[in-house]
Amino acid sequence: MEVALLLVSLAVSVLLVTAVAERLNLPAPLLLIVVGVAASAVPGVLEIELSADVVLLGLLPPLLYAAALSTSLVDFNAQRRPILLLSVGLVIATTLGVGAVVHALIPGIGWPVAFAIGAVVAPPDAVAATAIARRIGLPRRLVTILEGESLLNDATALVALRTALAAGGLTVGHGAEESAGHGAGQGAGHGGSGGISVGEVALDFVVAAGGGVLVGLLVYAVVGRIRARLEDPVMDTALSLVVPFGTYVAAEEIHASGVIAVVVAGLLLGHQAPVLQSAQSRIAERMNWRTLAFVLEHAVFLLIGLQAAGLVADVGDSTLGTGRIIGVCAAVLLAVIVIRLAWVFPSRFLIVKPTADRHTGLVPPVSHTFLLGWAGMRGVVTLAAAFVIPEGTEHREVLLLIAFTTVAGTLLLQGLTLPVLTRRLRVEPPDPMDDALARATLLHQAGLAGEAKLAELDVADTHGVVELIRQRVEQRNFAAWERLGTTPGEESPSDLYARVRGEMIDAERARILEIRAGGTVPSEVVADVLALLDVEESMLDVATEERAELRESTSGRRPGEQCDHLLSHPVVATATDGTCPGCLEEGTRWVALRQCLECRHIGCCDSSPGRHATRHFHDTGHPVMQSAEPGEDWRWCYAHHLTA
Repeated sequence: MEVALLLVSLAVSVLLVTAVAERLNLPAPLLLIVVGVAASAVPGVLEIELSADVVLLGLLPPLLYAAALSTSLVDFNAQRRPILLLSVGLVIATTLGVGAVVHALIPGIGWPVAFAIGAVVAPPDAVAATAIARRIGLPRRLVTILEGESLLNDATALVALRTALAAGGLTVGHGAEESAGHGAGQGAGHGGSGGISVGEVALDFVVAAGGGVLVGLLVYAVVGRIRARLEDPVMDTALSLVVPFGTYVAAEEIHASGVIAVVVAGLLLGHQAPVLQSAQSRIAERMNWRTLAFVLEHAVFLLIGLQAAGLVADVGDSTLGTGRIIGVCAAVLLAVIVIRLAWVFPSRFLIVKPTADRHTGLVPPVSHTFLLGWAGMRGVVTLAAAFVIPEGTEHREVLLLIAFTTVAGTLLLQGLTLPVLTRRLRVEPPDPMDDALARATLLHQAGLAGEAKLAELDVADTHGVVELIRQRVEQRNFAAWERLGTTPGEESPSDLYARVRGEMIDAERARILEIRAGGTVPSEVVADVLALLDVEESMLDVATEERAELRESTSGRRPGEQCDHLLSHPVVATATDGTCPGCLEEGTRWVALRQCLECRHIGCCDSSPGRHATRHFHDTGHPVMQSAEPGEDWRWCYAHHLTA
């Protein structure tokens, strides 16, 4: 009963604090840590001590898997060089640098233990940086690098920790702690030296990483074959919930990296989901993992804060003075920040040498590199890995406090200042208008492929079904283009449809509930019909929210893929008070206006009844039209079906 009460209390606290953070426009992770620290000092609050078993087996696999599922394998591969430099090179550099600082400041501590705490504080968190980065709207390239780094750096850090413990002849416990302590020797305490060479360390890392990749590939192959035969979305989702834990344990059992295995399996299964799973299974899996990740991510930050009072109380018995303890903690915090900044700038100019971003067409400025260096917040893996350091290790209580202050310090210092620095450096977030333009173009290309397939099919259509399909695809595409903008002050057809259909759904649902109350229709049938209305209404809600977001954004950049026609027809200043002559002549009303860049003729978009812009292209062959709506400068090539 006590455990159940504890879990419920944690869940309720997470929800309440997160709701308050949203109301105050504060990052929820930071407020959760502060609340956790404050709660840990309140008498009567149950003391919760994180263990390596809980984090490395209970929390880390599902968090990594959820992040990997939502990470684009294409984007990950495009940024693999900076990701590997950060997740491997920087972790090693931080381990060595922090180890040197700790060895210099704590009297009598051995190099193996110093390097062990260096490995503990080396990896930024898989949750903290990306949660804050997405909230403040960092460019997608930076978010991809941060996600990729945080997916892999835990593996490097745990191998480094294992190696340092083995070199010092330190013994760790059983269970999940073995994930950081395989081959750690049979010695005890803090003496001894394993005499491990650089070659052995490198071989150990290659074996752990290679084994993790192989296990991840094997899990992907097995789960992929199973999913090809599964038709029940519930069974598919249940299988998905087992995958991260089974993958992690299987890899650790053969002394490979469970972290890498989970990441590889998640990346591949997420990438192949459109092929392996049904639409219902994908929707169910996506919603379940979003919910699970939300609860676990936010609970983790609260748990971190709850460790504060216990760790501070433990150092009261330390032989080191209070001043020295504070100095060491501050020095390590400063070291992890400085080492990261000192790493990212030389890496950018000497190794990575970034080229133009494929989404924006621009070379990432130096300000992006600085933000990448500043977004090095640590998290729960650092705290859990610290508990792997064996009992009896000299100054262990101080080492645990170092880990906690590094986590809390980076989260609060860097997490609170990252939004301010992003604004000061004028780093632009992803533009919703760019996304809407890309979405409309992609749907148009998909529609062309569908039309081609429809033309190939030999359909005996006596009911006008083919024409109905064409109309629905056309309306879907029109709705996507309408999100880019319509005549100011007028309701677009999509907005009108969403408003009217929404009111109809409310009336339909009310009538169904009346019938349900009478008990004349089986409850299963009622539930099915209500579910159909829920699906339709949720689609209306999403589209309405996206259009509202677009109305608040403007854009002056539309690089994207370009053809010869687009390159030869640059953006021009369009008429601010333009009209569609064809609509005026026919007595119809336009939804949005387009201007020909060849002859400057103005016509209405395809969502308008007349479709005069398209008719102008067919009549004249002029290939490029530009939006004539205020604040828009995107162009469309009719010949190649491309936007710019």
